[in-house]
Amino acid sequence: MTIEEIVRGESKNVEFKVMLPKDSEKYIKTIIAFANTQGGQLVIGIDDQTRKVIGVDEDILFRVMDSISNAVSDACTPQIVPNVEPQTVDGKTVIVVSVAPGPHRPYYLKSRGRDAGTFIRVAGTSRPAHPEKIKELEMEGARISWDELICVGYPVMEDAVKKLCADIMSYRQQAGSVPREVTKTQLVNWNLLKEIDGNTAASNAFALLTSDYFPFSKTQCAVFKGTERDIFLDKREFTGPVYEQIEESVAFVLRNIRLGAVIEGLLRKESFELPVEAIREMIINAHCHRNLADDSCIQVAIYDDRLEVTSPGGLYNGLTYEELMSGHSKLRNRTLANVLGQMGLVESWGTGIKRIRKAAEEYSLPVPEFQAFDNMFRVSLFRALSPASIQQNDGTPSEKHRKNIGEASEKHRRSIGEASEKHRKNIGEVSEKHRRNSREASEISRKNPMNKENLNNTQQKILDLLSENTRLSASKIAEHIGISRRNVESSIKKLKDQGILVRHGSPKNGYWEII
Repeated sequence: MTIEEIVRGESKNVEFKVMLPKDSEKYIKTIIAFANTQGGQLVIGIDDQTRKVIGVDEDILFRVMDSISNAVSDACTPQIVPNVEPQTVDGKTVIVVSVAPGPHRPYYLKSRGRDAGTFIRVAGTSRPAHPEKIKELEMEGARISWDELICVGYPVMEDAVKKLCADIMSYRQQAGSVPREVTKTQLVNWNLLKEIDGNTAASNAFALLTSDYFPFSKTQCAVFKGTERDIFLDKREFTGPVYEQIEESVAFVLRNIRLGAVIEGLLRKESFELPVEAIREMIINAHCHRNLADDSCIQVAIYDDRLEVTSPGGLYNGLTYEELMSGHSKLRNRTLANVLGQMGLVESWGTGIKRIRKAAEEYSLPVPEFQAFDNMFRVSLFRALSPASIQQNDGTPSEKHRKNIGEASEKHRRSIGEASEKHRKNIGEVSEKHRRNSREASEISRKNPMNKENLNNTQQKILDLLSENTRLSASKIAEHIGISRRNVESSIKKLKDQGILVRHGSPKNGYWEII
């Protein structure tokens, strides 16, 4: 404990006592709260009001230390073993009781029992835990995640099993993974389904990935005027399988942010004002790490100055903010996260924050903001500021500059995904060679018919984009859809082989024609 730490005062992880209370319960509640959350330090010998170092008399120092150790051992269950040691601060001796995040949660006062004696740390105070929080602490202590528990009463329908298996394979294909069949047996191996006494039972994760069974499993998306939640410009609510919610939420954001364009030579290059990779990462992480025991839902909010994604549940199982920012991760929903990883939506664990920050840096955007509250986690990705903008010392934009960005124009929102009519009309007359290519492609298409129902999701999205802008490159298509360029090129090749797409002109200055 240093003078600088003392000056900062009490916090979620630090509490001061001028002297050891005679009623041991008053400080043991704090020790229990530290063990149930992210750990912390109880410092005896500092005035919590003035932050003045009072110290503990040398004559009673070791007696007080023994008293603390004995009281904690006698009053807490499961057993908590704090580190109790003297420290010299400003020439005086204080007692520092250090408590690590406990692995055997929940910890509680024996005299009060688990329901009334479990405490957690909220801001700078120790408070009784609500039943929902106690339930989550129990699962943390048992190393069980809520999503792998049996969903009592949820039927395992063959149609739902087949659709989920097919969707997982489709996502793998889009991600460029090696094709591999997914079967019901695989779902059992991933803990999505459980075989019990010859019957197949569904896990909570299976319900989340196949239906809208849980009322809280939804993503609320909204566009607000200005920088506060006052006036709605647009709002949608997405339910159903989690992976569909992710795709629909990403699409909602892309529809409601600006799409810019620059002319490089003869090419018109388009890109969204915010990196698609970061948007996807924010929404996927919200679903992977949300507290499913909380009845709140995930919220995606677009303001004039930022995109904000909020998920229910604070940091999980003692994870500290510093550990989170350094790339450390603890999975709250292991089964759900594993399946999203199998689908290629999650690339690697513990890299989400790093990827979001890197994407913002590559776009020359302000440093994203990550906020951990007691019952929720929020990520803010800031929209481009004016060239004269100035950041605060912590790298986030000042409130003054956030408010000066102004309202995103309705014209920009309407123009998302629209290629200019002028640009399409300026393509010019198709040459005889190009007409021959079209006729040949039509012949291929006649001999190898491929209707809309036979197209996969990626191929359909590519055709939709090219119907709006025939000069989009593979890299720009990949950015729009949010998948790899290699996957886009593979899908384009299949469309060309089927005679659905024809390329006219050079790779640099040509354009696409949909037959």
